[in-house]
Amino acid sequence: MQAQMTLSSKKTSRISRSFLNWRLVVLGLLCLVMLLPVFTVFQQALLAPSDLNAHLNEYVLPRVLFNTIVLVVSVTLLSTILGLAAAWCVSMYEFPGRRFFSWALLLPLAIPGYVMAFVMLGVFDFAGPVQNFLRNVFGSSAWFPNIRSGLGAVLALSLCLYPYVYLITRGAFAQQGKRALEVAQSLGHSPRRAIFSLALPLARPWIMAGMLLVMMETLADFGTVAIFNFDTFTTAIYHTWFGMGSLPSALRLAAWLMLFVIVVLLIESRGRQQRYTSMGDALSNSRESLSKPKSFLCTGFCGILFGFAFLIPIVQLLIWFIEHIELAFSSRYLEFFSNTLLLASLGSVLIALLAVVVIALQHALRTRNKEKQISFLSKLLSRLMTMGYAVPGTVLAIGLFVPLVWLSKFLVTMFGVSQLLLAGGLFALLLGYTIRFFAVAFRPVDSQMQRLSSHFEEVSESLGVVGIKKWQQVILPLLRPGILTALALVFVDIMKEMPLTLMTRPFGWDTLAVQIFELTSEGEWSMAAVPAIAIVLVGLLPVYLLNNQREKTLKS
Repeated sequence: MQAQMTLSSKKTSRISRSFLNWRLVVLGLLCLVMLLPVFTVFQQALLAPSDLNAHLNEYVLPRVLFNTIVLVVSVTLLSTILGLAAAWCVSMYEFPGRRFFSWALLLPLAIPGYVMAFVMLGVFDFAGPVQNFLRNVFGSSAWFPNIRSGLGAVLALSLCLYPYVYLITRGAFAQQGKRALEVAQSLGHSPRRAIFSLALPLARPWIMAGMLLVMMETLADFGTVAIFNFDTFTTAIYHTWFGMGSLPSALRLAAWLMLFVIVVLLIESRGRQQRYTSMGDALSNSRESLSKPKSFLCTGFCGILFGFAFLIPIVQLLIWFIEHIELAFSSRYLEFFSNTLLLASLGSVLIALLAVVVIALQHALRTRNKEKQISFLSKLLSRLMTMGYAVPGTVLAIGLFVPLVWLSKFLVTMFGVSQLLLAGGLFALLLGYTIRFFAVAFRPVDSQMQRLSSHFEEVSESLGVVGIKKWQQVILPLLRPGILTALALVFVDIMKEMPLTLMTRPFGWDTLAVQIFELTSEGEWSMAAVPAIAIVLVGLLPVYLLNNQREKTLKS
């Protein structure tokens, strides 16, 4: 008995020493920093005065809660319908233009929601060309729907976000192929019944994944709803903080928004497990040839969707850009562009470097420690660090402001440094970018790391190349494709990011996205096209990377 107790004590001591491994401690500290804004929001919201809670519950929460739910449900449903229909046509049928639409229908991903919003207002508003044409032809446009409403926000976001559903479900449908439907029809099912009884149920986990991505993006949206003056939690947080100067109220609203996000994350986590087990090997990737009328319908649907989601916005942006092309070369806009370029460059390099460091720590913990608890903890910490991508920019901004102000005051007291060094400088902005977009950099680098065979390390160690030299000479060169992808994706995301930049940037430090917000707030749609064109063109890069990666996956 004593021997068993001694053995158990030694095992417990060995595990305790492993838990104190400095690599695990570093991962834990990084995870705490990443989750700091969320902790701050909930902690400060619980401390809010009771009279403040009563005011919010009576005058603010019912309106923004209703608007947010309506927006999320409407955008998710419309995006899912558009994405599913497009993915089904492209994956299951042969029709004129199919190869073009298979990648062209992803292009709306390059257009941020706030850009789509002001283009729609410029084109379809009362003074826009569409209603002017209707008045000239029919004498009135009073019957035309009011685009300055929640309807406009739903349409703008749906046209920008349906590619998430399209991209994910296209792969699921392509794996099924027409053989799956042939099997169902051989069992007596009609083609329509085969779709609803077999194809859609098989693809349900992928459909849910696309819908949840749309829900998270809609919850985090700020620019689109701000342009349409449709109040949701994100705009209410901004106006409460900057308009009314009530930080506690903004924190309380941020806590409510985070509850929505957490629910979506829990559903997404469950859906991810189902995706790994719900579909086996691909049956066939062959497509069905259609009759001319049906081919015309598929081509027409994809063409109309592509036209409204990408072609019309791009053409209108180019027309406006040509009208104000002199602004693009003015010193003022060159400053906006240089500020954006600097932030995107610094942020992408910093975040990609952090992703490599975290993966190196995780790899070392996995290879040098045999205890399952250590491996589980390292994976858990890495997973928690990637949750920042689900946190809306407005929540991040307000969640970072409180602790950074406290830390700035502490530095003033101890060292006499400027109080705005942390809370009002580039440090706060870059920290917010790091928390928000770490997942974007981590996933491609981690995916590349998973592909590396352990033989590379064994060979390098047999040649005496170990430690840092092994990473410099062997592992990092092999990780280069994932690192470059991470740099590109983060660079573009930072260029497009609006609420976090707007709320935490240093005074007078404007970027292209901030300039779009200020111009659209004044109704200057045509002038906003100048910075928008730059953002859209750069935004085409991740679309190319996503489509290229998807094509490789389907061929493998």
